[in-house]
Amino acid sequence: MADWSTIEALPQERLEALFAADPARLKRLTLDVAGIHFDWAKTHLTPEMIAAFEQLAKESDLAGKREAMFSGAHVNVTEDRPVEHTAERGEGNPDSVARAGAYHARMRALIDAIEAEAFGPVNHILHVGIGGSALGPHLLVDALGRDFDRYDVAIVSNVDGMALDDVFERFDPATTLLVVASKTFTTTETMMNAESVIAWMEGAGVEDPYGRVVAVTAAPDKAIEWGVDETRVVPFGEGVGGRYSLWSSIGFPAAIKLGWDQFEELLEGAAEMDRHFRLSALHENAPALGAFADLYYTQVRHAETRAPFAYDERLRLLPSYLQQLEMESNGKGVTIDGKPVGRPTAPITWGGVGTDAQHAVFQLLHQGTHLVPVEFLAVIEAGDTLPEDHHKNLLLNAFAQGAALMKGRANPDDPARAYPGDRPSSTLLLDRLDARTLGALIAFYEHRVFVNGVLLGINSFDQFGVELGKEMAKAAAKGGGDFDPSTDDLIKRAFGGDDDEA
Repeated sequence: MADWSTIEALPQERLEALFAADPARLKRLTLDVAGIHFDWAKTHLTPEMIAAFEQLAKESDLAGKREAMFSGAHVNVTEDRPVEHTAERGEGNPDSVARAGAYHARMRALIDAIEAEAFGPVNHILHVGIGGSALGPHLLVDALGRDFDRYDVAIVSNVDGMALDDVFERFDPATTLLVVASKTFTTTETMMNAESVIAWMEGAGVEDPYGRVVAVTAAPDKAIEWGVDETRVVPFGEGVGGRYSLWSSIGFPAAIKLGWDQFEELLEGAAEMDRHFRLSALHENAPALGAFADLYYTQVRHAETRAPFAYDERLRLLPSYLQQLEMESNGKGVTIDGKPVGRPTAPITWGGVGTDAQHAVFQLLHQGTHLVPVEFLAVIEAGDTLPEDHHKNLLLNAFAQGAALMKGRANPDDPARAYPGDRPSSTLLLDRLDARTLGALIAFYEHRVFVNGVLLGINSFDQFGVELGKEMAKAAAKGGGDFDPSTDDLIKRAFGGDDDEA
C-alpha cells in the first residue's frame, strides 16, 4: 500500500506566501503542451509536495501501469480487458493500432458513400446513444461544428420522448440518416429510441427505414440481427470503454459533421498528449501534475468537489463530459484487489460556463464554507465575430476570478464583505479551439483520471455502479422487482394499481 504520510505531513501555507517564498514558482508550475498553457501556480502544489507525489507514484508503479495500458495488457482486471482508447489515435499496441486504423478506414469509406448520396439525399444525422456513446460526440459537434455546414446533426441520449419529439419537429424523415451507437447493441434507452426513430420514418412513408441506419458497435452480429445491413455496421474494439470511445467509430457524427480531415486532426492532438504523458518526467507532466493537485485537495484538504468552468461558449458541454469521465472512472470504493480503499476517491465534478456561473455559484466559491478547487478553461483566439471587447471582457473575468479566489480581501468592519482568499484554482488556456487542441485537451483529462486511479489503487476502467438501478428498472417494467414500500407506492401512483390506503 502506498504511503501517504509524507504528503499529509507537509506544511499548509497560504498561496500568497508560496508566491512570495519562491520567485520561480510560476515557471515551475506552468507548462505548454499541444497548444495548451497549463497553470497550477495558484494551487498549493510545492516542489516538496511534487517530489512526495513522485515517490508515491513510484511506490504505486505508475510508470509500469502506464506502459501496461499502452502495450495492451489487461489493465481492466475486473473485466479482464485491455484499455485501448490510445490505440484509436495511433499510440499503443501495434496490433490494436492496426485494427483501429482498419475500423477508421471503414468509417471513412462509409462517410464517403454518404457524401456521394449512396443512401439517397442526406441532410440530417440523428445519432442515438447514451453515456459515452453520446457525451463525447455531442461535445465534439457542439464545440467544433459551428464552422461546418455539412449536415444538421442531432444527438439524442435521453429516453424521455420529448428529446426525440424536438428532433422530429426539425428533421425531414426522408433525408434523415439514423446512427445507432451502442457498444453491446442492447442498451435499453438507445434501442428504444432507435425503434422510435424507425417508427417515425415508417409513419412518414420512408420505404426502407433500415436502409437509412448506420450501426456503431463492438457487437456487429447484434446490429445485423436487429436489421442493419453488414455494410453499414462500423465496429470498434472491445477494449475501448464507453467514456473513452469518441476516438473510435463512436465519433461518427463528429467525423461526418466536421469532415474526415478534422477528425484526423482530433486524433493527432490526442496522440501528441499521449506522447507527452508517456515520455515526460512527472514533475513536468501535465496529466500527472493535474492529478497531484486533485489528490492533494481530496486527501489532505478534504475537498469533496471540484469545479471546471469553461470561459468559452463552445466548451459549454465540457463539464458534463468530465462528470462521466471522472466520476464513472474513479467513483469507486474498493481497490483493484477488491479491498476497501479507506480514503476518499473521486471528488464530485460540477461546473458551468463562464460569466453565467459568476452570477450563480461564485458566491459560494468566494465566501462559502466549502473548499472547492476551481479550474478555469479559456481560449485566447475568439470564436465569435463581434467587437473584440466581448472576448477581452470574457478572458479578463476568467483571470480576475482566479486572482480574487487566491488573494481575497479583509474587511474587519464588515465581515459580510470580507473574502478569506487562499482558494485554489488552475487555468488551462488554449491558443485556439480547433480539432487538434480539443483532442489534446480531452486526452489530458483521460490521462489525469488514470494517474488519479493508479495512485488510489483503484480500477478506473470498469463501471459496475451503473448497473443495479438499470436492472431494477427492467424488473419493474416486467411487473417484478422486490422494492421498498416507498418505491412500490411511487410505481402505483405513476402507473395505477391497488391503493392500500383506500
